[in-house]
Amino acid sequence: MKSNIKKKTYQAIYRLLDRVSPITEDCGALCGAACCTCGGDSQEEEGLDYDLGIYLLPGEEKLFTMKEEWLKWSVEYAEDYDFPDSWFGKVYFVRCKTPPVCPRESRPLQCRFFPLAPHLSEEGRLQLIWSTSELPYSCPLITEKRALNASFIQATYTVWKHLIRDTLIFDLVEMDSQDREAAGVNYQVVYQL
Repeated sequence: MKSNIKKKTYQAIYRLLDRVSPITEDCGALCGAACCTCGGDSQEEEGLDYDLGIYLLPGEEKLFTMKEEWLKWSVEYAEDYDFPDSWFGKVYFVRCKTPPVCPRESRPLQCRFFPLAPHLSEEGRLQLIWSTSELPYSCPLITEKRALNASFIQATYTVWKHLIRDTLIFDLVEMDSQDREAAGVNYQVVYQL
């Protein structure tokens, strides 16, 4: 599966998102870094069965060596999972092995966007919504609908506008949006132009 997004474009996206944060204070302090500590080797040692991690977007793996000591890598095949029909071949699933300690500047995009998610309206307009993913923890940013920094929202929207120019990523956002609509998921729009 080949993305048309170049490594240098992903690097620029990472740099842009390094400058913003959902809230002014450390959101991990609100919940004990729940999103970082729900997975990892420490959970396995305690007999907990969480495999919390994320899939990298197509081409995002170019930013990693796959030898990072803080990441556990799995290589899957898109055909075996619920991905768009246009996806075929390898997809990369990563999980932090050292939560909550990880190099912040190396966090994958899905971590950087949270708690927002892209959604395409029925008219095809890009919207940012509060994440509707089922999680094994409670995120105060979502449950309390905390006000997010405008710079974070704008940077996230700008990045998604660029990312969905890639056919594979567009297909993923479109599929997720259609799935939400078909399932009647109640979502709240945070931002749209």
